[in-house]
Amino acid sequence: MLRTRVWTALAVLPALLAIIILAPAPLFTAIIALLAVVALSEIASMTAARDAGRIALLIIAALLPAAAVWFATDTSRIVPEFTFLGLVLMMALMLVHGPGHGPHGAALTAIGGVYVGALYPYFALLRNGSDGIALSILMLLLVIATDSAAYFVGRTIGRLKLAPNVSPNKTVEGAIGGLIGAVVAGLVLRPFLAPHWDVGSGVSFAVMISLLAQVGDLIGSTLKRAAGVKDSGWIFPGHGGLIDRSCSLVFAAAFTYYYSR
Repeated sequence: MLRTRVWTALAVLPALLAIIILAPAPLFTAIIALLAVVALSEIASMTAARDAGRIALLIIAALLPAAAVWFATDTSRIVPEFTFLGLVLMMALMLVHGPGHGPHGAALTAIGGVYVGALYPYFALLRNGSDGIALSILMLLLVIATDSAAYFVGRTIGRLKLAPNVSPNKTVEGAIGGLIGAVVAGLVLRPFLAPHWDVGSGVSFAVMISLLAQVGDLIGSTLKRAAGVKDSGWIFPGHGGLIDRSCSLVFAAAFTYYYSR
């Protein structure tokens, strides 16, 4: 399993970096839109949204926040902020009372639609903005550093469970390791990708990205637990679906977009 995860990451990362660096802005936006459609299809599958009414609910729930983010730029930050708050509250409920107390059916479908619509546009908004290529790469590498350090520290010395009702394999030790890994990566990468930031700004950014990546990962697990599925999909061998791979990135991308403005 570990070998499959490593080889998949080695195959996907260069392609992802190439798209971030080389794709013209309109093409990159179109790619993100296509990925959002894939993510919505995973939400539909996870929440058993098969009839026309549920599909329409999913599309509307995604389009409304996406339009607010894309067009109302002066006030758009309230969209990811309220999305984050709502999903954290949902996660807290399930952490205390278990997956059976999470939303189900049409409510979960709508929540999944909002999740995708409110957050996926920030991948394009960030990358296509000022210094967007460098900041997108920095954000991505910090999230990878967080995930990798948390995974290996958790497997090696992890004992204290972090959120057993949502993600049984995550540990407090792993979370701390992920945070340290991001800070170290931030100190190394800042001079190359964000040289206009001082060390304090770079460290603060790395800490926030690591925290948002780990909370985002837990929120992704919360959605899957509420839906009663192990993975959101299957497109990445050993990693699951698109939502499985992007849940640690979505809030980090939104934060990076506003942090850099």
